[in-house]
Amino acid sequence: MASLLIYFSRDAKADWVALGALGGRIVSSSAGPVSERKYRVIASDLRAAIARGEYPAKSRLPGENDLMQQYQVARMTARQALAQLINEGLAVARKGSGVYVREFRPVVRAGVGRLAARGWGSGRSIWTADIDDRELLVDQLEVRRAEPPEHVRLLLDLSDEPDVKVIARSRRYVLDGKPVLLAVSYLPAEIAAGTMMEYQDAGPGGIYARLRELGHAPARFREDLRSRMPEPEEAERLELPPGTPVMDIVRTAYTADGQVVEVNEMTADASSYVFRYDFDA
Repeated sequence: MASLLIYFSRDAKADWVALGALGGRIVSSSAGPVSERKYRVIASDLRAAIARGEYPAKSRLPGENDLMQQYQVARMTARQALAQLINEGLAVARKGSGVYVREFRPVVRAGVGRLAARGWGSGRSIWTADIDDRELLVDQLEVRRAEPPEHVRLLLDLSDEPDVKVIARSRRYVLDGKPVLLAVSYLPAEIAAGTMMEYQDAGPGGIYARLRELGHAPARFREDLRSRMPEPEEAERLELPPGTPVMDIVRTAYTADGQVVEVNEMTADASSYVFRYDFDA
């Protein structure tokens, strides 16, 4: 009969953690339901192992039976631990096969530098700073003249006359075969109508370069971010695993005299992004 060597330590969440002979941790708790504490410990261990590279991208994580034996827990607890990683976007479930580490490498989105005029002003896409040599595809592209939503009308300071229109540019960004972002840009039709901004390809440097050519160069940007759960259509278009949140990003572009020339509403797969803001103190 194998001997059982156990030692105890206490973590910040008041869980008593023991190491069993099989290498898994045995958990009891002085606060809260024991099963709830146990699945969090298992998920934390798996998360750390992924970060260390013990489970590289596309590799299979231990199954429910493995976790039950290693941690001496019930099946439901093991299942909750794996579900936690799936909900965080670190893993995906494949029916009949198991749970695997996601293979997608997150986008590091440099929120300040990517919008600098030296980039789009020289004809480069603002995505250049995000993707390096990765494959970017823009699909589901639609450009149309439309009535602005009321909140967009207010931001663009447009009159409420029924014939006032915006140029709406809707698209989806797919990186390395994975949809990562939905976006709709709204531009005042009095500026953008009849220009390259009504074409699917707005030309080198995109719409910001075209705005500058017309004397409406963006001089300042503001971005507002909010996290939420996706609507069903968004989850379908972004091909999100169950439980994956999205990040709403609303970017407003201002000219030097304070005129708003673009409102860009974006919906990002939150698990696909690292949002980085680098600025001086």
